[in-house]
Amino acid sequence: MQCRTDCGACCVAPSISESFFGMPSGKPAGLACVHLTPNRGCGLFGDPRRPYVCTQFLPEPAVCGDSRDEALALLNLMETATSRV
Repeated sequence: MQCRTDCGACCVAPSISESFFGMPSGKPAGLACVHLTPNRGCGLFGDPRRPYVCTQFLPEPAVCGDSRDEALALLNLMETATSRV
């Protein structure tokens, strides 16, 4: 599966616990990454400063669903299920 255009759900919904370029404290869930471009793409795609977790994420129907809204909902569910409280 290819990333759908103008989505960026994976750059908003999940948290990123590691420090990375532009976000030294990581990224909280629900906050857009500072590298999310206006057309909802990754400004660090292909850049070695991109977080490891992002380089390992692959789009697939179980995570991305059929729309951006569905992807946000699915990723929010996964984030909630795996968060450490």
